[in-house]
Amino acid sequence: MTVSAMIIAGVIGLIIGILLLLTGSRGLSPNAPLYWVLDQIVNIGRSIPFIILLAIIMPFTRLIVGTSIGTTAVTVPIVVGTIPFFARQVQNALLEVDPGVVEAAQAMGLGNLAIVFRVYLKEGLISLVRSVNFTIINLIGLTAMAGAVGGGGLGATALQEGYQRGRTDVTFVAMILILIFVFLTQIIGNALLRLIAHGRA
Repeated sequence: MTVSAMIIAGVIGLIIGILLLLTGSRGLSPNAPLYWVLDQIVNIGRSIPFIILLAIIMPFTRLIVGTSIGTTAVTVPIVVGTIPFFARQVQNALLEVDPGVVEAAQAMGLGNLAIVFRVYLKEGLISLVRSVNFTIINLIGLTAMAGAVGGGGLGATALQEGYQRGRTDVTFVAMILILIFVFLTQIIGNALLRLIAHGRA
């Protein structure tokens, strides 16, 4: 669930985040109406508690995958809930890029698309990696929560096999495994950041 959701939400969230950057008041192609629509979608999407989102989009989930129960079905609301979160992370990460570098690229005659790939994504790579790392950790939490509605995974194990059957040891082991995944994600993310920073030194 985590891997597939991160890939799908990552691609869509990256696109929306870049559009927010470009259409903002300080963007390369300011477009107030489009920015307002995207900004509101992201704000609303980030504000809805995930457990409520699971119930709200059940009809959409059935339309997409044919069912609202199981690992595949739960991936849909996880993706929907992650896209606005990651999009905002991308926007904030790219806003950290030095405006002077962007202005220099414009002075050299680079188009908006070239500036996005050769300036924003390149110069903002470290911040983007941090955003991806943070989003994956958040995703692990969502997949665990998805166990409450038959989503499978460690969350379902902790709830159904552990809590509901009074087996504290099963719940504890599931919790430890989730924590291990979180720590491993953080370790890998930190290693990538060091590698990128070393490459630029």
